[in-house]
Parts: sequence; structure tokens; C-alpha cells
Amino acid sequence: MQYFDRHEGGENAILVHLDIREMIDPDDLEEFRLLVRSAGANELDIITGGRNKPHAKYFVGTGKAEEIAQAVERHQADIVIFNHDLSPSQERNLEKLINCRVLDRTGLILDIFAQRARTYEGKLQVELAQLSHLSTRLVRGWTHLERQKGGIGLRGPGETQLETDRRLLQIRVNQLKNKLEKVKQTRLQGRAKRQKSDIPTISLVGYTNAGKSTLFNLLTDDDIYAADQLFATLDPTLRQVKWAGVGNVVMADTVGFVRHLPHELVESFHATLEETLEADLLLHVIDSSSPDMHEQIDAVNAVLDEIGAGAPVLLVHNKIDKTAEMPSIHYQEMGVPQRVYVSARDGLGIEQLYQAVQEILVGDLSKFNLTLPYHAGQLKNALHELGVIVSGDFDDMGHEMLTIRIAAKKLKELLGKHHLDPFDVLPPHQANDLMPILEDFEKVLVNKMDDDADLDPFCW
Repeated sequence: MQYFDRHEGGENAILVHLDIREMIDPDDLEEFRLLVRSAGANELDIITGGRNKPHAKYFVGTGKAEEIAQAVERHQADIVIFNHDLSPSQERNLEKLINCRVLDRTGLILDIFAQRARTYEGKLQVELAQLSHLSTRLVRGWTHLERQKGGIGLRGPGETQLETDRRLLQIRVNQLKNKLEKVKQTRLQGRAKRQKSDIPTISLVGYTNAGKSTLFNLLTDDDIYAADQLFATLDPTLRQVKWAGVGNVVMADTVGFVRHLPHELVESFHATLEETLEADLLLHVIDSSSPDMHEQIDAVNAVLDEIGAGAPVLLVHNKIDKTAEMPSIHYQEMGVPQRVYVSARDGLGIEQLYQAVQEILVGDLSKFNLTLPYHAGQLKNALHELGVIVSGDFDDMGHEMLTIRIAAKKLKELLGKHHLDPFDVLPPHQANDLMPILEDFEKVLVNKMDDDADLDPFCW
């Protein structure tokens, strides 16, 4: 009986990309090459072709498989990387034919994730994803493990090595899931504290290499790793910052997405992606200079739909330094910000981004003229912290007069917190804007209560 052993891998790679005409959303060749470079492989040659549908045995067809084998021998390649997902049997058949290790797109992405993981949680998630992927390939890459050993005490069917490996693998998967569940509970506790203190969460999502980490560093004055490569940062990062007009917010930077993101990764990173699920606002960072911008937006939306994210989304078109777009805010028909054009690298459009987020989280911005009483020092400090003061002056009586730009909802909240009546600090027409809109029957009840209050209590 002939047994099959997998070949050792390496860094010198032959790349294979086919144009499969029946695929609705084909894989992108340039993105594939960037994935390979991000994994640290050396591209020796690239073999392309086209088919109506994948070949059942080799995926690429017999002639193209022979061409790959010749390229491997000619370049002395260590590994062949496909820009497609291969079945276990296709990987086995190709490795037998070309005498070289074969890796598909999912395996390539898993390898990049394994290199990028730094935190305890990230390493657990990557290992779980790798084992989930490996579990479908035990039956074909390690067929030598099924051999029965002879000798005293070892004769008979017993348990094959493959069955042992399956059992051990399942034990390890269960261990990883239990550890990740504990990490999830820790995240839930932290999230519950933030919700109890009424601190909103803003989560950055987007296609990998769209500039999320660069924008995150700019907004939080941080220095997390950012580079021009796919999946430069993998582990989630949370930072608390002061947002103009909103107050304290928690910024969350998440892992980037790609088209056809392996399901194993989405499943394994579900605990991390729950930061996205529980966010009050999603900043969808888009590489506006990419020719595949619309396909990348669709890929991110597909993952958000898969995890069930339902928070409001603000599209942040990044890299306008390459597209000559002007920093601006684009609104929907109802006056809600929909898109903002920025350059995280050059710091363009950041003021517009602050304004758009403020309008989404606390409402439309308006100008108010406040006349502060002498005991309103705490309110003034709160307005300074929010960064909403436009100008200030003093009247003839020595009262401080402030012009502020803030959402009516936020101002009403601040006045209530500091026990100030709107009519004591605002002009009547602006104070009326903070009053609730009453239905006709409610107005009748309010007027009746006012009339009753004016009656002499002893007249009856």
C-alpha cells in the first residue's frame, strides 16, 4: 500500500490565479499578491489562466497542473500558493503531482493571522481557526497515520492514529473555546461598566489596509502599529478619548476584513467582533483611492451582516490625499451625516469627522447664547471640556455670556445635570427650543395645571 506524506513548506513560492467565469465575486489578483508579500513569501513566478468552472481533481485542470509542476522544478520552489479555496482532495492530488507543498487562500490568510497575533486572546483565536480548518484535512494529508502497528499487544483493529488525532484535536478545540469564553466574560464586564457610566463606543471597521490604524492613532493620540500591508494589526485595541461635543467615548480598532474572509476566522473572532456588535456608532473606513473600492465596501458589509451588526454607520472615505477630494461632510435627506472625506495620514477633514460624529451621537448642532449666573462654574467647565464654546464676553452686570455650538439634546442634558432652568440662562426663543413638543391634549392639561396653581388655595 502506498501512503502520502505532506511536503515541507518554505518561502519561495509559485503563485496560481485562475479566472473562474462562474464566480460572481472573483478573487482579486493584486490583493492576492499583497497577501503573499504580507505573509513573507518570495514570489518566484505567477501562473494565470481561465476556466468556466474548477476542475474536480486538480482545480486547474491537467494541463495547467503539469505547467505548475514544471515551474516548480524550474525555480526550485518550496511552495505553491493558490488564490482560491481548494478541497482537501484537490490539495492532495496537486501535491502528489507537483512534489511540492500546496497552500490555498484560506491557509494563506490563517498563516498571516498566526504571524500577527500578539495578545493572549489573539493567539487563542488564531489557533482555534487553524484547528477548525485542519479538522477537514486530517483524512488526506496524514494518511500514513492510519497505519496499524504490529507486535504483541498492538494487533487487531484498535484505534487508528487518525482517530486518535481527531479526538485530541477536538479536545484542544474545546479547551480553546472554554478559554475564549472566559475572555468573553471579561469583555462583557468591561462593556457593562462602560454602559453603566453611559460612555458611548465608536468602533472602526473596514477593509484591511484602508487606514483604520492610522486614523485610530490620529484620533486617540496613540502609536499602535500601522503599515502598508494586509492585516498589519490583528488584536483589538480600546482607548478612551474626549470627543468634541460628546464627552468621553471609547474608540475600538478591530481586525480588517477581506473578500471571502474564511468562515473559521469570523467564527473564531466573534468575541472580538462583539465590540462592533455593541458599538453605538461604526466608522466604516474606506480606501477611496482603491479601484476596487465598491467591492471592498460590499465585502465589509457582508461580514457585518454575518455577525449581525446593527449600529449606525458613518462612511469615512480615507486617503483623499491621493484622490484630490476636498474634506467635507455629505448628508442624507434627513440631515444625518452619511459620508466624510478625510486623510488620516495628512490630518485632513478631521474637524469634519468630529462634527459628523457629534451630530450622529447627540443630534443636529445649533448655536446658543448662554448668560451664566455666578454659581454656574461647573457648567462652564463642562462646556470647556466638550470643546463647544465659540466665543465669550461679559455683560454690564458682570455675568459671563457664552456663544456655544452644541446639540439641543446635549445642552438640555447639561442644564438638567447642573440644576439650571433654560429660561434663566437662554433667550426665551432658544429656551423654548429645549422644551418638549406637546400634543394638543397635553397643552390643555398644562394650562389647566397653571390655572389651578394661580387659584387661592383657601377659596374653596
